[in-house]
Amino acid sequence: MKLLAPQPFTLEGGKRAVLLLHGFTGSTKDVKKLGQFLNKRGYTCHAPMYRGHGVDPEEILKYGAKYWWEDVTRGYLHLKDLGYDEIAVAGISLGGVFTLKVGAEFPVKGVVSMCAPIKRRSKDGLFERLYKYAEVYKRLEGKPEAQIEMELDELEMLDRSALTEVQKLIQHTSEEIEDIHTPTLVLQGKLDDILYQQSAPFIFDTVETPEKELIWYNNSGHIITLGKEREQVFADTAKFLDTLAWSEPAVQKQVATI
Repeated sequence: MKLLAPQPFTLEGGKRAVLLLHGFTGSTKDVKKLGQFLNKRGYTCHAPMYRGHGVDPEEILKYGAKYWWEDVTRGYLHLKDLGYDEIAVAGISLGGVFTLKVGAEFPVKGVVSMCAPIKRRSKDGLFERLYKYAEVYKRLEGKPEAQIEMELDELEMLDRSALTEVQKLIQHTSEEIEDIHTPTLVLQGKLDDILYQQSAPFIFDTVETPEKELIWYNNSGHIITLGKEREQVFADTAKFLDTLAWSEPAVQKQVATI
């Protein structure tokens, strides 16, 4: 069964724009509900898809951080081309790393980094994520177990230079964090792997802004935008965005009533 690939999305609202960035092996589904929540509060939201994501797992290894960073910057420029001059950025996991890189290199109103693996020390964890994603994806396709095992064995033999590139980008971004001078919100699940839990306070301590906050979610793991505390994550993100120095007031969407 051929699975339908997730797509980029743009939810138009008011003049306040937010770039939403998904994680490694993830898709725009990671941030779709957050985007819908913010859009109801008057924000325009755009989420790009990274090349190779949302399709066959083997496709991810054909690309790498250079291509995905291009997809992120195109997303930022897409909002600019649509006429949005004030943009905040929010991302989850690898999208959280890209969020920090955007905050360090582009003019933004604010930064929301969620569960960013900035302290990752090797590419091994990245391949483990890819392998688990491949298992789930191939089962959803309805492939026989024997074929899945064969394809997973083949996956292990593929070139992993794309993952080395990701690790280099994470390391480079960790050195850029001190260039972030705009308001920053760091969100982290307490049930997440230890490297993510170590990354959150590092990010918080390193950004060069007095306007920063670190929030922990006791009952959440890694993709907190889809977890059991997601509504609180959405509310905390919106509260932070509402406090930024926007030049335009928020215009909440009116919900029709019968």
